[in-house]
Amino acid sequence: MDNLLGRTIKNDITNMYGVSLIPALTKIQDDHIKFLKNHIIDPISISFVSENKKITDKSLKKVVNISKTLFHSIEASGKIPLMEIRKGILPFVQESSNNTNIFQLFEVVKATDEYTYQHNIGVGILSTLIGRWLHLSESDISILSLAATLHDVGKVKVPIEILNKPGKLTDEEFALIKKHTIYGYEILKDTVGLNQRIPLVALQHHERNDGKGYPLGLKGDQVDHFSKIVAVADIFHAMSSKRPYHDAIPFHEIVSQMRRGIFGELDPTIVSVFLDNIMKRMVGENVVLTDGRMGEVVSLNPHNIETPLIKVDDEFIDLSKRNDIQIRVISIV
Repeated sequence: MDNLLGRTIKNDITNMYGVSLIPALTKIQDDHIKFLKNHIIDPISISFVSENKKITDKSLKKVVNISKTLFHSIEASGKIPLMEIRKGILPFVQESSNNTNIFQLFEVVKATDEYTYQHNIGVGILSTLIGRWLHLSESDISILSLAATLHDVGKVKVPIEILNKPGKLTDEEFALIKKHTIYGYEILKDTVGLNQRIPLVALQHHERNDGKGYPLGLKGDQVDHFSKIVAVADIFHAMSSKRPYHDAIPFHEIVSQMRRGIFGELDPTIVSVFLDNIMKRMVGENVVLTDGRMGEVVSLNPHNIETPLIKVDDEFIDLSKRNDIQIRVISIV
């Protein structure tokens, strides 16, 4: 917990009975650390006042434009401009993943237009974030960041009208889109100076633990660990974003469907680390419920952190006891 020293807490820290232990806007000192340890407070559940410069739509758009230009270059030449990607995109991806307010981060990286190019950046950031939560080494995180940013590079060989088709794909169109994994692998595998796990991620990010993914139907340990991380980030970003053929899916549905493996059998450890870290950071956040009301997450349910206690005006709503109300969206104000 020593890494908490000097940071300012955003909301009151309470124990499991709702008793306030440390008031909001307190700067953590040595005595507070001992106090938190004595009360067995999980540091992940503590919200802090953001110390990072906010990621802005403008800064994201600038990097998305760089990504678009570089991917057009790849489409034309079949070559990866590795130096330009490392200089023009990766610093933004890695710096963004350090943002302390992950919900502001999620909101900014959601794709609203130029989906293909925003998706590359969003998955790069989310994969890097997951890598940090999994305590990967810095060298592994560097490889993962680049692999995630390039995971869909094979789509440069898929006609844009198919990628952006608003209606249901034909079987032939879907078969062509699935080939982007092989195309990506072929483009990346012979790139000088590229770690060989990077083309593997391009090839494997749609493989699933149960063997029902594509293109090779690999299962379990046959799939590289980085590919499994990118698969989780890929699905979360895709479902959170507005796409040509569907609107963004409500937060509670994304969490529920990822837990249940509705998008294919994902690595359960990676899914749990990702979703648990998200939910534990929700205390103090504003949310919009499915009935349209706005409230604040007051505390987590220790038996099911996906059903927290919500304060709406003077009313407290325990989502673990309500089947008719869920969290539709995290509100960034």
